[in-house]
Amino acid sequence: MAAIPSNMMPLGTKAPDFNLLDPATDTLMSLDILKSDVATVIMFICNHCPYVKHVQAELIRLANDYKSKNVAFIAINSNDVANYPDDSPEKMQQEGYSFPYLFDETQSVAKAYQAACTPDFYIFDSELKCAYRGQLDNARPHNHEPNDGKYMRAALDAILAGQQVTIDQIPSIGCSIKWKI
Repeated sequence: MAAIPSNMMPLGTKAPDFNLLDPATDTLMSLDILKSDVATVIMFICNHCPYVKHVQAELIRLANDYKSKNVAFIAINSNDVANYPDDSPEKMQQEGYSFPYLFDETQSVAKAYQAACTPDFYIFDSELKCAYRGQLDNARPHNHEPNDGKYMRAALDAILAGQQVTIDQIPSIGCSIKWKI
C-alpha cells in the first residue's frame, strides 16, 4: 500500500462548515455544534488503514489530555464504503472513540478540507482559522519512532498559550482517501 502525503491546506484558511452523520448517535452534527472557542482538531481517519491503527492509541490519549483544556476533537471518515466495507458507519461505531466520529458519505467535506490521506490532521484556532496541519508525530507502522503526538501537542500548547504555532509543519502520511469512482 503506497503512502500518500497530506495536501497541507494553507494556514489561516477558515474551517469549512459541515453537517455530517454521527453513526454512534444517528444524528447530524455540524462544525458549529462541535467546535471549541479555544481550539478544534479535525482529523480524517478510517477503520482499516494501518497508519490510523498505528496512531489510534495516541489519538485517544491526545484527546483525553486536551479535552479538559476545552479543545474539541472531531474525526471524519470519508472513505467509499461500497468498496471498503470495513469503514462503514456500522463498523465506525465499534471504534469506541471518546470524540465524535462522523461519516462523510458524499466526500464533499474531505474535498473542502483538501484531505488526501488517513490520517490527515488539522488544528483550528478560536476563530476557526487553520493554525496547524500536518503529522501527529514521526511514528509510522514500520519505524521505531515514538508514538507521542509531539507535533500536534506542541501546536495545541502554543494555541493554548495564545502564541503562534512555530513548529515545523510536516505533511501527514497515510493511506489515500478511498474516493468514489
